[in-house]
Order: sequence, then structure tokens, then C-alpha cells
Amino acid sequence: MQLHNYYNEDNGYIRISADQASRFAKEVADDFNPIHDPDAKRFCVPGDLLFALVLARYGLSEVMTFGFVGMIGDGTRLVFPDNPGDSFSIDNEAGKACMTVSRSGAISRDPVQIEALTRNYVAFSGHNFPHILVPLMAKHQVMINPERPLVMYQSMSLHFDDLDFSDAELALADTRLEVNGKRGDATLEFDVNANGRRVGAGSKRLALSGLQDYDPGIITMLSDLYEQRKQAYRGNA
Repeated sequence: MQLHNYYNEDNGYIRISADQASRFAKEVADDFNPIHDPDAKRFCVPGDLLFALVLARYGLSEVMTFGFVGMIGDGTRLVFPDNPGDSFSIDNEAGKACMTVSRSGAISRDPVQIEALTRNYVAFSGHNFPHILVPLMAKHQVMINPERPLVMYQSMSLHFDDLDFSDAELALADTRLEVNGKRGDATLEFDVNANGRRVGAGSKRLALSGLQDYDPGIITMLSDLYEQRKQAYRGNA
């Protein structure tokens, strides 16, 4: 995964450029959400990149919860604490939290295991749209605003029965969508499997804004545009 290609160290801070963030989203997560384009008006560093950096730096715990509480812009300098406890945050240089982390249980620092889990989780996470969210929106007969298709990462949790595994694969277990006017809260449950057994599970929560009545034609158009963006990027890479 060569995680060092997607951030810089700057006098004790971690700094992620818009280009690095966009390349991580597209090259590692296969995520073509326009909010991760370098020229996006509301550009945001992908939460999955922060997740990857936290695991690489602090290890994988049996129980972990991540909260994404602030958008990170181009070149924001981030503070990753030294020797944090069971609850900590990743802050910007002004001291405002961008991500909260809580953890408990045994800790693995096996770089091979951590990279395998990170890569598999990020790939699963990057495919939320259209593969998971479109069927979920169709079920509830709502859709995101096609003019401003905004889907934001809220939180993610992981828990493992044990850490005695090497490679791991994620499998979708359940999906839910709670609609409140023009806002929706989606929950994606998944299992973590390794060596023919379920070793853990997790949950990811997303916020969908600007919801409106479902239109299958428009959703098909959005999905096609998303795929075209992906193919265009790969063709130019």
C-alpha cells in the first residue's frame, strides 16, 4: 500500500495534500466521491486515510471506535499524539479534533496483519456508492441530491473475538437507513472473516444530506457518471 506516499511529516505534524488524499481515495480505496477531488469546493481528506494512519501508528486493538468529527482540508497540519491512552483524538494545529478514537483489549502491531486488514476495509468502504447505497436508497424511495451528491463519513467501529489471524476479508451483513426529512443516517454492518471463520465484525455510519424523492432514471445517471469518472481516471493514470 506504501502509505508513506499519501502524507508528509512537517515539523512533528502530519500533513496531507489534496493530491495525496485524492490519490489514496482513487488508487487504494477505489473511491471516486467528488468530495475527494483536489479542486472540489468542499474538498475533504478521506476518513479511511486517517483510519489507515491510526492503525499503522498505534496498532490494531480488539475493540476500536472511530468518530469523524471535522473535515480536513488541503495541507491541514494534524497532531497525532505520542503514546496515547485508550481514548484520544487526532487534532488540527489549532487544537480542534478531526477524529476521535477509543480502543480496548489486546493490541496487535503486526505490520502484515494491519496492512491486510486496512487494505480490505478501505476497499470495502470505498465501494459504498453505488454498490451498497443505491439499493438502500431504492428500498426507502429516497436519493441524494444529484446536483450536490453529499455523503459524509460519521463513525466506524470494529470488534474482534481475537487477533489470531493474518489476512482478512470483509462481507456486508446488514444495511439500515433512517430518514428524517432531507437527512438520512445509513448504517452498514459487516463481518470480518479469516481462514474460514468469522473473527470479528464492524459497523460504519454515513450521513446523507439533501434527500429527495427517489428517481430511478436520475440514480442510474449518477451511477453511470460515477463509473465514467473511474474509467477516465484509470485511462489517464
